[in-house]
Amino acid sequence: MFIGEYEHVCDEKKRIIVPSKFREGLGNKFVMSKGLDGCIYVFNEEDFKILEGKLKMLPMSNKEARVYSRFFFSSAHEVEIDKQGRVVIPQLLIDYSKIEKDIVSIGVSNRIEIWSKEAWIKYNSQEFNMDEIAEKMSDLGI
Repeated sequence: MFIGEYEHVCDEKKRIIVPSKFREGLGNKFVMSKGLDGCIYVFNEEDFKILEGKLKMLPMSNKEARVYSRFFFSSAHEVEIDKQGRVVIPQLLIDYSKIEKDIVSIGVSNRIEIWSKEAWIKYNSQEFNMDEIAEKMSDLGI
């Protein structure tokens, strides 16, 4: 399980340090792809395969399923952590997430999200009605 929030920088070679608390759960090889809300999703190999299996089961006749699968899989990259605990973010994902220098990595249960710090601050400045959201979550069995 991935939890917590960590601030880092992206260097000129597009490398970031993977927080040590995330490394064990990720392993040496993992997958990055476009995420929702302008962030980058990071999955360990096992969780990526689980999600892949679910998306594979969606009917190709469903337009939204095709659009989401294209969005997600066309941007997916298998990456590896180097000996210093860093990973290179592919340029496609840098461009998508608008990462320039400062980043925030957050743990979201089975995935990590990487945000530009500016986008994360903007996202968190929104006012969410958590009572309403909690009610809707109960409809999903939470």
